[in-house]
Amino acid sequence: MSNPLEGADAPQPGPLTQYANYSVFRRLPGTTAPGAIGAAIAELEAVLPQIEAKGISLRGFYDLNGFRQDGDVLVWLHGEDPEALQSAVRRIRSTVLFANLELTWQVTGVHRAAEFNERHMPAYMLGREAKKWITIYPFVRSYDWYLLPDEERSVMLRDHGIRGAAFKSVLANTIAAFGISDYEWMLSFEDDELLNILDMMRDLRYTEARRHVREETPFYTGRRIPASQVPVALRFTEETA
Repeated sequence: MSNPLEGADAPQPGPLTQYANYSVFRRLPGTTAPGAIGAAIAELEAVLPQIEAKGISLRGFYDLNGFRQDGDVLVWLHGEDPEALQSAVRRIRSTVLFANLELTWQVTGVHRAAEFNERHMPAYMLGREAKKWITIYPFVRSYDWYLLPDEERSVMLRDHGIRGAAFKSVLANTIAAFGISDYEWMLSFEDDELLNILDMMRDLRYTEARRHVREETPFYTGRRIPASQVPVALRFTEETA
């Protein structure tokens, strides 16, 4: 799990506060495909520069097929203005491809200075290029965690971070969500090899900090796709060779 701020060639951070939204959609049984797939793709692609002009970036569309039964496509957006973020979500949901989908899960969070490490920032805020695979999940600490002495928590988090740092190719994105969602934190990990994420997640179970986890599901895992492949992920059209 790489620290994006390490190294002389590390990308420079942008704004210090950014909101991020993860929205999971699925196609309900009986939902018919749009009559003109090409036009539907063009509409979705045209929306992206419109929302970008308002300060919202699309990190990616992700194909969730085969990993969960309650999601087909994940949309990950981020930007400084929460109102503009709301507008971007509405704009995407208004397109032909998304209008009749069910929104099955959604979380918004915001980057704040990380606990005991103010230099830690999400990879997406540092200009790091999005990778092929992603796993996202919410995270809730134990009730005891915040009552522990600062030094004790700091040691556990440092050990946790050192263990994760061994997985240098994995990009980490942690944002605060307590007060604006049902969770305390929202995490996502990116890598071009899915097994790297899996191995890291398995390895991080063997830390003292894990004793203070109350909730860390659901997991959503997917492969980053261009807008042109969203109809394939939704089974509106067949995959071409």
